[in-house]
Amino acid sequence: MQPPRVIRGAVLEHSGLAQPYAESRPISISEVELAPPGPGEVLVKISAAGLCHSDLSVVNNNRPRPLPMLLGHESAGTIVECGPGVEDFQVDQHVVMTFLPRCGNCAGCDTNGIIPCEVGSATNNEGTLLGGGRRLSRHGEIVHHHLGVSGFADHAVVSTRSIVPIGDDVPWDIAAIFGCAILTGGGAVLNEIKPKPTDSIAVVGLGGVGMAAVITAAALGVKNIVGIDMQESKCQKALELGCSDVATPMEIEKNGQRFSAVVEAAGHPKALETAFKITKPGGMTVTVGLPAPNSILQIDPLAITAEARRLHGSYLGSAVPAVDIPKYEKLWRAGRLNAEGLVSSHIRLEDINQAMDNLANGLALRQIIDFD
Repeated sequence: MQPPRVIRGAVLEHSGLAQPYAESRPISISEVELAPPGPGEVLVKISAAGLCHSDLSVVNNNRPRPLPMLLGHESAGTIVECGPGVEDFQVDQHVVMTFLPRCGNCAGCDTNGIIPCEVGSATNNEGTLLGGGRRLSRHGEIVHHHLGVSGFADHAVVSTRSIVPIGDDVPWDIAAIFGCAILTGGGAVLNEIKPKPTDSIAVVGLGGVGMAAVITAAALGVKNIVGIDMQESKCQKALELGCSDVATPMEIEKNGQRFSAVVEAAGHPKALETAFKITKPGGMTVTVGLPAPNSILQIDPLAITAEARRLHGSYLGSAVPAVDIPKYEKLWRAGRLNAEGLVSSHIRLEDINQAMDNLANGLALRQIIDFD
């Protein structure tokens, strides 16, 4: 039997600590033992990983998870070893990691991306890989996996159900954000709204996922795209990435403008209330944000029936990653999908606590940890 590999990664030791995280330091940079891949698993050398609100939600305890946990789910790298029974992937192949593995056999997997995989959701909550096992430990104690990936490390063992091949020429930072930001925000547009160029689309919440919705709508030829956010800097960035106009939530509600489809990507009930208010009769409101578990939403239920409105929840952009990531790769290769515009900065693994502050304070879209 192969001995464990010693890797270096970002381990969340405590959740719910006060900001600034640069001072409270909930995340340590630790040496962790990584066992070899089991059946249906691969060992991946990580080259880049993006920081996402799904990581922050574990740090601030909006999404309680078992600790200690090696964080990170939006990553890309190269396969260096295949476990027993792996036939669809090979060593030296470039892959994107995705945060919801699909078993392919449950009722959720029968819905073509609309409903999350039941098995994958359960194992994500438990901090294991899809097969139910853990490959991480430290000083003889278990370290839990984050969303089946744990990509804030130089290597990761993952199920083949958590990876999708990507072209060798795709830059690592772009490959990484295909696995979460673009799948989630882009999927709200591609899979739920399915817009025509003549549609009007608004995006409420202009973080990495919201901006991914913007660039996907632009890539699909939509001309009337309005970005909505409290921060002026994000609104200005949205204009660069394809929005035809921008506004604050107060401005958009005051002027009475309404849209055929609205994406909510802020993860706050007030943002979803705004998104619902500005949706036209017959239109669709799609929410991809993840609010705190005790959040309460107040909307006018009469409008759903009387105005034939649709309110859709979309997890991971209602995507089947193996189907959708090649679509985004094709749009990017054609020069239509400005994925580069989502990258705010490149950082070191050691900077992760400060980077979580930047994310929490709305100062970044996607900060990319470089491992090469």
